[in-house]
Amino acid sequence: MIIQNRKRRRVCGTSHNGQLRHVFLTKRGYNTLDQEEILLLLSENREETFQKLLETSLNRILQAESTAQLGAERYERTDDRTDSRNGTRQRPLVTRIGRVELQVPRHRNQPFNTLLFDNYFRSEAALIASMAEMVVNGVSTRKVGSVMETLCGTSYSKSTVSEVCKDLEKEVKAFRERPLTEEYPFLMIDATYFKVRENHRITSKALMIALGTTREGKREILGFGTYSTETAVTWEDFFSSLKRRGLHGLYLITSDAHEGLRLAMDKAFPDVCWQRCQTHFSRNIMDHAPKQHQAAIHDEVLLMYQCKTIEEARRKRDAIIAEYSRVAEKAMKCLDEGFESAMSVLTLPESMRRFFRTSNHLERLNKELKRRSNVIGVFPNEASLLRLMGSVLLEQNELCSSHSKVHFKTEDAKKLDLIKEDLRSLALEQHKLLTAA
Repeated sequence: MIIQNRKRRRVCGTSHNGQLRHVFLTKRGYNTLDQEEILLLLSENREETFQKLLETSLNRILQAESTAQLGAERYERTDDRTDSRNGTRQRPLVTRIGRVELQVPRHRNQPFNTLLFDNYFRSEAALIASMAEMVVNGVSTRKVGSVMETLCGTSYSKSTVSEVCKDLEKEVKAFRERPLTEEYPFLMIDATYFKVRENHRITSKALMIALGTTREGKREILGFGTYSTETAVTWEDFFSSLKRRGLHGLYLITSDAHEGLRLAMDKAFPDVCWQRCQTHFSRNIMDHAPKQHQAAIHDEVLLMYQCKTIEEARRKRDAIIAEYSRVAEKAMKCLDEGFESAMSVLTLPESMRRFFRTSNHLERLNKELKRRSNVIGVFPNEASLLRLMGSVLLEQNELCSSHSKVHFKTEDAKKLDLIKEDLRSLALEQHKLLTAA
């Protein structure tokens, strides 16, 4: 912890016996504070103490990065040294526990590079830039001003906002337009809506998102785009953008039954099988069922989803229809008409089915986007929406790549090529049904 005290600076560290201690850093050496004194500081102003602890930790990281780049400690004489230190420059960093002052090292001949600011600022800067745009464009609200003050602790000029936006736009654009070189047998598609100010009016914009899964089970956000609404034309444009970037090797697409989406999917991927999201399908059935029968019908439909074979599932469907056709005619009609597309997943090996029977994973991602956008309310323009949501999607994609992996059985993963023709036959049947309708 760095606390200014005349010519001394107080920093924290750990003693040989593991106790937390403070170190007074002076030109001559180190002095320590014992654990009792640390606890006294925490009892007096805990929030400020944690703020200072964070400041110290980040400054230590910067010093360590400087040492690694120079190849030598401070005042160390070694043949590995590549440059010498040239003081520091002060840079503020606003965090969720307060503003800290960082001492960024300077090198005499080569620039000092750090990942600290890049890693911390990507999503935060997107949020700040979007809110600051509201202020600059004169469409701010008292709520936005309060959030700006809380997160930033200061105001931003037009030039500052412009520079932040340029950096974010480059990164988001590179992520959004990157080539798709791997095979993605499985694809989830969905859209969610955000409010955007356009031509002095507040409009609703659809953000379309595609989430792919590789043969190895790695999930990856493949693409996203904003459109005025969900139609066959807009979905077809979105699918075309994915194909231009190299999307290939598709076996199964999971989505809801939106009419425009289905028409565009059939045109863009006529030989790819469609799995109707079972969660959405259940909701569609319940919407047509009388309230007093909804719970019972829902339980029966869940049992149908758990069937191991399509023949067993069809028998269960027929039993449900026979039992409830008189009291829930419309619901049973919905079940009958949507059954086959909702059970396409049974063609897959058993260990894979639970991952692709619904688009729930993408639904959770949409909820995270909504949570992040709540502080904005209304985006000042479409570019701001793409910038902030694109930054969040980039962040979530990195989390997916490092932590989220679908675990297939090895023998089941090898069966994918064997069931390819079965899935293609299903796709052709679905195409005929859609054309006939």
